Amino acid sequence: MLMAFSGAKPITRDDHPQLYNIVEEMTIASGLKKIPDIYIIDADAPNAFATGRDPDHAAVAVTSGLLARLNRDQLQGVIAHELGHIANRDILFMTLISVMVGVIAILSDIFVRSLFFGGMRGRRSRSSSRGGGQGQAIMFIVALALAIIAPILARIIYLAASRQREYLADASAAVYTRYPEGLASALEVIANGASEPLPRATAATAPMYIVNPLKARASRAGLFSTHPPIENRVRILRNMAGKGEVSFKQYDQALSATEGRHLPKSALGLTGAPVRSAAAEASDPRRSARAAQDTVRKANQYAFITCECGLKMKLPPNFKHNAVRCPRCNANIPVPSR
Repeated sequence: MLMAFSGAKPITRDDHPQLYNIVEEMTIASGLKKIPDIYIIDADAPNAFATGRDPDHAAVAVTSGLLARLNRDQLQGVIAHELGHIANRDILFMTLISVMVGVIAILSDIFVRSLFFGGMRGRRSRSSSRGGGQGQAIMFIVALALAIIAPILARIIYLAASRQREYLADASAAVYTRYPEGLASALEVIANGASEPLPRATAATAPMYIVNPLKARASRAGLFSTHPPIENRVRILRNMAGKGEVSFKQYDQALSATEGRHLPKSALGLTGAPVRSAAAEASDPRRSARAAQDTVRKANQYAFITCECGLKMKLPPNFKHNAVRCPRCNANIPVPSR
């Protein structure tokens, strides 16, 4: 349902071999037994998210803008972050917290309504006859205040937990890739592309993305922020450089020095790995952009036909003719049945 709501389309290895290969690599590095389903969103805004109730029923989605802008190291960092959410069962964890927030809000609403419509008249008559009206009024005001404050506090707890899980996913990405700079530079690219619209992103789905698509340029994380500041996330990752190895403990030290908070204790006992160097392959932005658009077209069931002269043609799914003329050499090429 979330993928359909976000306009995501499933893709296969043939649609984007590099992306599929990176997801495979990070699946192995994270210890997951099953490769998540891979989706692409036709949007220029660079972003990504993961969803699924457990590692066996999980999926990761990236935008075409992300594929067009990132090199292999950066894309690996983003995918590792999303698989970190899956491995840490963050989707299930945040779902349970959101249910808790909803239950508190419902109970608070029921309590307030019962006070207004069920108890005020009876309490007034009884308290006035016994002379204890002031005490009853104070209790009523306190109960009403708590009923109003409770759902607000529950929401603040939910958002604080969301920010904490983002830090844990960043730490997981650094450990899985053994290259913190990959995710750090990817976050900067995503922040620079924040002005691009992500049409189907809403306040309900924004917490799922690696960077809030509605407030990606926000520099401060308040009580009602779903994500930590991008600047802090980049600073923490880069503070891990030059340590010789990458581990959750080192990320925790960098996190503590930057924001005075810590990762969950359960993550600190995991061992690290030596830092690796950047990938040698260079990224061609124009080639990456063409590959991203081709992936979107394949997901939308376009047909790809290559003429003998070397020209590659892309036919939309509603193309009804049996043949197409090559604009370069004028050859008449039959269209295969779909």
